Amino acid sequence: MVDDVTPIQDAQIVAAVSKTENNDATVLLDLENLIKSHVSGIDKRKEELKKIKEMLNEIFVNDPTYQEHEKQAKEANKIKGATKAQLMKQPNAKELGDKIKTTTSEIKETDGALSDYLREYQRMSGSNEIEGDDGQVREIIYVAKLVKKSSR
Repeated sequence: MVDDVTPIQDAQIVAAVSKTENNDATVLLDLENLIKSHVSGIDKRKEELKKIKEMLNEIFVNDPTYQEHEKQAKEANKIKGATKAQLMKQPNAKELGDKIKTTTSEIKETDGALSDYLREYQRMSGSNEIEGDDGQVREIIYVAKLVKKSSR
């Protein structure tokens, strides 16, 4: 009965719930701080990497032999690109190119739908695995990314 509960027991229950909420809040704050420190570390490393790449690029820019080879490679790429463009004008090559674009688009759409289905399957079944028609057991995984809100 509710009337049999003494004020001391009520206080103990409130304290236990409050302690759990404080622990959850502390864990959440710690996790948020961990995420922020990792994002900051990644940003710093990216900036450092950018500087290192620039330094390496300066070595290439200042080497005359490399510059000559790069010029020859660019010319060869122009010729290769022109040849490819000519070949892509052929009816069978154009048809195959269009088919590649269509098939790639279909795969992307199907992959997106599969992701939604897997999320729902996992929610409903509580399982992180599913067996395919081929008997192969596959694990359902999710990849989380952090994207700046303004870029979306």
